[in-house]
Amino acid sequence: MKARRGGTRAPRPAPGTPTGGAGNGGRRAGRWSAPEASRSNALHAGAWWLWALGLATAASRTTNPLLLGMIIGVAGYVVAARRTDAPWARSYGAFVKLGLFVLGLRLVFSVVLGSPIPGTHLLFTLPEVPLPAWAQGVRFGGRVTAEQLVFAAYDGIRLATLLICVGAANSLANPARLLKSLPAALYEAGVAVVVAMTFAPNMVADVVRLRNARRLRGRPTGGVKAILQIGLPVLEGALERSVAMAAAMDARGYGRTAAVPPAVRHTTNLLTLGGLLGMCAGTYGLLAADGARFGTPVLVGGLVLALAGLRLGGRRSIRTRYRPDRWGLRSWLVAGSGAAVAAVLIRAGSLDPAGLQPGVVPLVTPGLPLWPAAGILIGLLPAFVAPLPPAPAKESP
Repeated sequence: MKARRGGTRAPRPAPGTPTGGAGNGGRRAGRWSAPEASRSNALHAGAWWLWALGLATAASRTTNPLLLGMIIGVAGYVVAARRTDAPWARSYGAFVKLGLFVLGLRLVFSVVLGSPIPGTHLLFTLPEVPLPAWAQGVRFGGRVTAEQLVFAAYDGIRLATLLICVGAANSLANPARLLKSLPAALYEAGVAVVVAMTFAPNMVADVVRLRNARRLRGRPTGGVKAILQIGLPVLEGALERSVAMAAAMDARGYGRTAAVPPAVRHTTNLLTLGGLLGMCAGTYGLLAADGARFGTPVLVGGLVLALAGLRLGGRRSIRTRYRPDRWGLRSWLVAGSGAAVAAVLIRAGSLDPAGLQPGVVPLVTPGLPLWPAAGILIGLLPAFVAPLPPAPAKESP
């Protein structure tokens, strides 16, 4: 047998055996698993926000702590599986702490200011401060019952879940790519929104960096004095970033618009305003019991008008996109999983309202509705279909 020139051929792996490249450290799995993220196959930033908004919509439809805990677990698992090492990806922990703070604050307000929820299980009684006649309905102190604390805890957990869903979107979506993907008509407003969204992640990164620097210098990182000493550099860094962004936008000719005929401009304003009003009226119709019949068609009509207005308004912008992000199959799956969770919880609210809104008068142990819980698990789909975050670069010895 003749030997092939160039050496022997490597043996072919057996069918079904996972294959991994040498350049990615073996992180690439089999044919049907998610690939490693690159510039060409990166997930669209808007898909992460649609997924997170779907989870937040589902959380707003229930006060069941078991279902809310499942939503928090789904969001945390996806963040842990697909979060990168970027600065904005470190803000998830801050949003979790903020959610816990909101929960504690809601309980404190319920104890101090009272609650309209009647209760028979008295826990303790605080000294009540007498108020004037014009402050009827408001009290400080008084009776504290188990029913009012449970009601406040349910409401606080729901608010915390909404914050955690927003934190998940902030941790997973690249804000710069989200800004680039906005329609041209919304570019000016999108800049303000993206700057507002990146403020919290950048502030968290600055606080972590300054605390590490103080720790290395042997200075305390806790206490009021340390917080005041850290706050000034954080505000200074935020001001420097704002000035740098303004200079970069000015250097790139930001704000230049094309010449648009007055008729097109007036038509754009009319379509956009009419579409927004239609969307508001349709949303009210879906939420109100008497307007459910006209809510859906008015909402769809308003959405069509708004999209047409945005399409015409895009003619004012003369900017171009360098390598625009593509909305592929994986983006549809990620966004669709969040929409499916929201649809399941909305449907469950009409079929089984007692399961989604456990009663507090009288006190009952909340149960776990099986098919709404199974619907929440659909939100785990991004942890399996979204591209894997790139492996951190290893330093050479």
